[in-house]
Amino acid sequence: MGVGLCVLVAPEIAVGAVIVLGVVVVAVAIKEELGAYELRQLYPEEAGTARGTKVSPQEAEAQRKPKPEPVGQDWRPPVPPVPLDRTNRASCEPVPVRHLGGNDPHNECADKIPNNSFPGWDVLVNGKNFDGLVLAARTLWEVKTDNFDTYPLDLRRIVLDDQIPKMQSERELARACGFDFKVAVRSAAHKAALLKRDSTLRVVVMDWC
Repeated sequence: MGVGLCVLVAPEIAVGAVIVLGVVVVAVAIKEELGAYELRQLYPEEAGTARGTKVSPQEAEAQRKPKPEPVGQDWRPPVPPVPLDRTNRASCEPVPVRHLGGNDPHNECADKIPNNSFPGWDVLVNGKNFDGLVLAARTLWEVKTDNFDTYPLDLRRIVLDDQIPKMQSERELARACGFDFKVAVRSAAHKAALLKRDSTLRVVVMDWC
């Protein structure tokens, strides 16, 4: 009542009183905010509710308490990554995969490879799709259905320049995984031309297609 009377009696005092009261209000607001921050750190479930995010007491308890380490039979050691050697042997297991498509006559000839273990499929080994696999002989096959005999000499040279490096690379991929490698062609002329370039290739003339 005394302060109120002073304010009413002396307006110049009222200005000072408002300033003092304003500082007090600001100080109280800061103190309340600091208290709320401490509560959010200690009781996150209540803070989450205040922010509109529901946090169950169980979740809040789990956040405050570290998870116990598994013991006894519940514990399992971390699984190490599969080791890969220089030949990438982790990918040497033959996997049947769909034909690459685009050449049905070629795929039909590949499916008819004698004793083909996966007719109707290519075989993925060491990152390469091979046309066939004879598991009993551990031999991977590539089939070439070019009408090589009908090509002019320039085209034959272009075909050989393309096929020879690929066959040599495919042979190395097969050997790295412990497989033999053979090439099947449609004509004796094609076989002779390949062997003239690389006599170490194993080339046969298809009698099944």
